[in-house]
Amino acid sequence: MSMPSPLPFLIRRHSSDDLKNLTSVSSSLLPAFGTVVNGGYAHLNKFVVVPYDRRYRWWQTFLVVLVVYSAWASPFELAFKKVATGSLLPVDLLVDAFFALDIVLTFFVAYLDKSTYLLVDDHKKIAGRYLTSLWFPMDVASTLPLQVIHRILTGKMYRSEAFGFLNLLRFWRLRRVGELFTRLEKDIRFSYFLTRLAKLICVTLLAVHSAGCFYYWLAVHHKEPGNTWIGVEVEDFENRNIWVGYTYSIYWSIVTLTTVGYGDLHAVNLGEKIFSICYMLFNIGLTSYLIGNMTNLIVHGAVRTYIMRDSINEILRYGSKNRLPEGLKDQMLAHMQLKFKTAELKQEEVLEDLPKAIRSSIAQHLFGQTVESAYLFKGISEDLIVQLVSAMKAEYFPPKVDIIIQNEIPTDFYILVSGSVDMISYKNGNEQVLANLESPQMAGEIAVMLNIPQPCTVRTKRLSQVIRISHHHFKQILQSNNEDGKILLSNFTEHLKGLKREEQNEIPYFAEFLEDLNTERTEPNEKQNQRVPYHGDKKMEGRPKASKQFPPTNPIRVIIHGHHPDESTEDGNSMGKLILLPKSIEKLFGLAGKRFGKRGSSILMADGSKIEDLNVLREGDHLFFV
Repeated sequence: MSMPSPLPFLIRRHSSDDLKNLTSVSSSLLPAFGTVVNGGYAHLNKFVVVPYDRRYRWWQTFLVVLVVYSAWASPFELAFKKVATGSLLPVDLLVDAFFALDIVLTFFVAYLDKSTYLLVDDHKKIAGRYLTSLWFPMDVASTLPLQVIHRILTGKMYRSEAFGFLNLLRFWRLRRVGELFTRLEKDIRFSYFLTRLAKLICVTLLAVHSAGCFYYWLAVHHKEPGNTWIGVEVEDFENRNIWVGYTYSIYWSIVTLTTVGYGDLHAVNLGEKIFSICYMLFNIGLTSYLIGNMTNLIVHGAVRTYIMRDSINEILRYGSKNRLPEGLKDQMLAHMQLKFKTAELKQEEVLEDLPKAIRSSIAQHLFGQTVESAYLFKGISEDLIVQLVSAMKAEYFPPKVDIIIQNEIPTDFYILVSGSVDMISYKNGNEQVLANLESPQMAGEIAVMLNIPQPCTVRTKRLSQVIRISHHHFKQILQSNNEDGKILLSNFTEHLKGLKREEQNEIPYFAEFLEDLNTERTEPNEKQNQRVPYHGDKKMEGRPKASKQFPPTNPIRVIIHGHHPDESTEDGNSMGKLILLPKSIEKLFGLAGKRFGKRGSSILMADGSKIEDLNVLREGDHLFFV
């Protein structure tokens, strides 16, 4: 709860509204990492102003408006000294009073220590830092009304040119405008293009105004007024209306800056020619600065289009050089165009720099419900859902693009978030559509679960969004979730039973796989009653290892034959049968006897050696039951 402040600009503790948008604060004013922005300054000394307090920033913004006036008035009063002691004098005094108040206020503004990046609220340190810096004497020199002070001390209004040049010290205040534009450029609430454009316009107007005023000053102080750039055109210009002279000055400045140079107003005497040379040299740099910035702003808006066009041209050249089929080139182009169209929706680019907890929360919000609705994950724990969603990646695919290719090695499986895909099988060179999948159905999970080549090609029918997870991450997550693994296995087995006959025929050794999965589900766990509960990260003795439970992506598959490795048969047994390797030699004998309907005494490797330890077997080994 925020405490009442004894002074309007005194902040002892922030409320939740004091800093709603960190992007609007200059990086030089941000607190250190680990400090609390809102409500974190309850122990600051009294009468200390927090530099990024909303009220103080409004005060700084108000001073910027006064700076704009000072930047206009200083050269104007130098050229037209009558207004310096006339109509503009009260305004100048009022503006100087506000800046004098800001000097006093600066002695109470906390600052960030560059070594610790913590706020320093000690009054002595704040005052010492300000007094020993260049800012204090320059602030004082640009604020003191020297001409008025001279009049108070002498009783006379002394219209010396020295006072006009001393008033140019007010240009020191322009640093506040630069700081404002720097902060606005970082504030996402404001258009970067418009902010930069406003900055360029302000720089141009200041250059035009200052040059015009100095050029007029040269004409006024020339010993022969008629032999000046304006005296040639306007007789007795010194006694004419002030705004006539100002208009002529700005006109000359603009035509010179823009390199138009009509010739109607031109340098006449030596001093004017020297000043014109300097101004034109300055304009070369200013024009380069303006053109460079405007070019960057315009190109920045079209850079993505340029990159997309270059990428498409590279694809076309690559396809032509390698003589790719037109259909394949069309798929490449469609994917590249979709990549640029959905660039702002890509999770990886947007979330890669965010903390893991935030990424997990976003992924859970976007895809948690879809994952829970997928058949494979129904009934599993919320913790496993969170882990799975955090490991998934989102992708977009245009129509008529193959997500999975038949017989490729399984690396990922997919869940449809939106869109539609076809499952296609190739037979005798012809395509056969086996099924159509829509959200939240899955594709590629059968090959990952059974560790077999992809049985079907998966092709998008329309623009589709999917989330995918690699089999490696899937296996790692399941290894520490044994109970969820059983539920997942049950869901997978029921799904296999419900497949159409055409889909079952595409899965090699389907009957054997289904039988092994049913056996795994119904096999009693003799050590289940010995399981000891554990809490947190303290694992108790007697808890079975993860490998003792079913890990859907871990089982080793071997091919077993019913004859000696040196023999060949014609009864079909030479083809062998694909089985899941059991956990013991005894179970392997039982499974082999059931497969071939006979008793055996040995299980041999292809080289005739006898198997005594199942740990030496690898995926795809050929065994021989004799």
